[in-house]
Amino acid sequence: MADDRMADIYAAVRLGGFDPEAARRALTKLWDDIGEGGDPLHRCVIAHHLADVQDQPEDALLWDQRALAAVFGPGVPLDEGLRGFLPSLYLNLADSHRRVGDFEMARMQLVIARGHLDVLANDAYGAVIRSGLGHVEAALELRSMERLPAN
Repeated sequence: MADDRMADIYAAVRLGGFDPEAARRALTKLWDDIGEGGDPLHRCVIAHHLADVQDQPEDALLWDQRALAAVFGPGVPLDEGLRGFLPSLYLNLADSHRRVGDFEMARMQLVIARGHLDVLANDAYGAVIRSGLGHVEAALELRSMERLPAN
C-alpha cells in the first residue's frame, strides 16, 4: 500500500531543487496539516527537509531540532525506519550548530552522528552521509560558519 502522505512530502521536497520558497510553503502546509499528533516518520521527514530550505541558519537549526524531536517523542517506538534517519539528523544538527557558531555543540553532534553510522548501508546514501560528516568536520576545523555547497 502506497503512502500518499509520503508522496506529498517528497513532491514538496522536489520543489526545493528549483524553488526553495515553494518548497517551504508546501512543507509548512504539510507540517501544519499533520499536526503534533501526526505520524512521527512524516513529521521527521518534513522537518528534516524544511531545515534544508531555510535561508537563516537559526531557522534551519530549529527545524533540525524538530526533526529529531519527532523521532524521540513520547511513546514513539524507535523502529528501523526512524533509526535509519539518525546519522543524517545528527549530521544536519552538527552543521546547523556550526552555522550559528556553536562549534562545541556541532562537534558533539558529529560524534553522535558517527555513533549511528552502523545503520547505514555501504550504498550511495551511506556515502553521502559519510562524506557530509567529513565536510562538516573540515568546516569546523576552519571555524567556518558558511553554508556548505550541496552534494
